[in-house]
Amino acid sequence: MTDQLAFADVCAGAGGLASGLESAGFSPVLLLDNKSLACETLLANRPQWNVVCEDLIDFLPEEHPEVLDVDLLSAGLPRVKASAAVGRGTSEPELRLLKAAVYLVHAVQPRALLLENLPALVDSPVYADVRSFIEDELTHLGYGSHWFVLNAADFGVPQERLQGVLVALREPWFHAFVPPPPTVSEHVSAGRALRRSMGARGWSEADAWADQARSVAPTVVGGSDNRGGPDLGPTGTKRAWARMGVNAGAFADEVPGPDYVWPRSNDVSEMLKITVDQAAVLQAFPPEWQITGQKTARYRQIGHATPPPVGRALGRAISTALRSPVGAQAMGGTAPPIAGYTSSP
Repeated sequence: MTDQLAFADVCAGAGGLASGLESAGFSPVLLLDNKSLACETLLANRPQWNVVCEDLIDFLPEEHPEVLDVDLLSAGLPRVKASAAVGRGTSEPELRLLKAAVYLVHAVQPRALLLENLPALVDSPVYADVRSFIEDELTHLGYGSHWFVLNAADFGVPQERLQGVLVALREPWFHAFVPPPPTVSEHVSAGRALRRSMGARGWSEADAWADQARSVAPTVVGGSDNRGGPDLGPTGTKRAWARMGVNAGAFADEVPGPDYVWPRSNDVSEMLKITVDQAAVLQAFPPEWQITGQKTARYRQIGHATPPPVGRALGRAISTALRSPVGAQAMGGTAPPIAGYTSSP
């Protein structure tokens, strides 16, 4: 096996998962997304990447032979809706994309598959039929499935963000895989994460604001493309932000300047707002990572992304399994298929 493991990433979005996998030692051969701004974001940061701007439903792997010899196929898929899972919405685009990603395994035959979605997909009875579909397809192809839930805060992301994960591997690598353990012993608070940016324009009370924002941020959600302007999420999320002195109903164009007076008011309308760039900090994107587009489009790319540190931790765990001694021995021959097996948290 070469020094770097090869991967293809579908529904790549702003590149959060791909960035994390890259930092874990994986090299992308192809990144696929159907949104032009997401493709622009990927190329703005990695001009050398092979970015294909096309819908996964229409993607033909035989036209891109580079994907037919990858170690890992990854996908940070749009969240499957419960209505689709219980059979009332079989035409839901999110469910069709999930099925397309699984069917792609038939053609690509990677050694490992990584799917990231909502936590309920892992263990909720509502999604039992979806899990059964996925496992039946993968078992038929000789993969075993690990289902588990991760909290991004356990990996240094300053945000409470639960993510449902499926890692499927062929024998013998399946038995060598262990879900990644937390990489931090203490969660990073929103105040600690945003302290420097809050004071970037000389606001004298930036430290005082940061000191009282002692909790991790609520989940950053990108929302639907059909909604209006950007905000930080539903009512419960907005209340959590208000407890940290933030008006989560909109975004600021810039952080407070030297003349800004913090009202320290319980009136949400008087509270400060964070910027879209600060939302990227809460998703733990690298500081140099550029998100293209206007404010709303930029925020949606950020909110829909997998935080790169989570991608890095998953990549390292998958790499460890693929580079295990038993896996290395199998590279000289054809590994036998295995019966379906599921490990749960």
